[in-house]
Amino acid sequence: MPILALVRHGQSLWNHENRFTGFVDVPLTEQGRNEARKAADALKGLKFDVAYTSALSRAQETLSILLDALGQRPPVIRDAALNERHYGDLQGLNKADAAKEFGEKQVHIWRRSYDVPPPNGESLEMTAKRVLPFYDRAIAGDLRQGKNVLVVAHGNSNRSLVMRLDKLSGEAVVALELATGVPVVYDVTPEGQVVSKRGATP
Repeated sequence: MPILALVRHGQSLWNHENRFTGFVDVPLTEQGRNEARKAADALKGLKFDVAYTSALSRAQETLSILLDALGQRPPVIRDAALNERHYGDLQGLNKADAAKEFGEKQVHIWRRSYDVPPPNGESLEMTAKRVLPFYDRAIAGDLRQGKNVLVVAHGNSNRSLVMRLDKLSGEAVVALELATGVPVVYDVTPEGQVVSKRGATP
């Protein structure tokens, strides 16, 4: 039975600085690199046939550290469809400063609603509309072939995948938090039906 493992990248510099990151390409912190190594510890014993990541370096670096620690070299597919949600005009702003500028209530709506995007950015719904077709045409195809798949991406792109796998509504998925560097592992049928799910914690 194939395995699908989802990992949010380790802590980035802007995670540490409490800034909206989105499509901006920022590096991991040393803590983020350590989180990638801990993710590898949590995934020990699993063999991956293929790995997917985004076009952003924080996810790619997390994947590279993780695979090095596991001693595995599967083919790696990088695609912008798995990029973090685009935060538009909020990108680069400290979250507390954004709340002062736009109002705490408005920023909360942009961050936590399913279908209201920040100015010039994406809502979670819009993010899912690029992530899920990519899942259907690429990742699900590997699962149908019985391959074990590792996806190292971002909070919102992975939330989109969890929404599909766990059959969550738009309202339910906004409450979902995925910690940096903590794998979630699904046992799935080749047809993509979830048999079991576990948070693989070190």
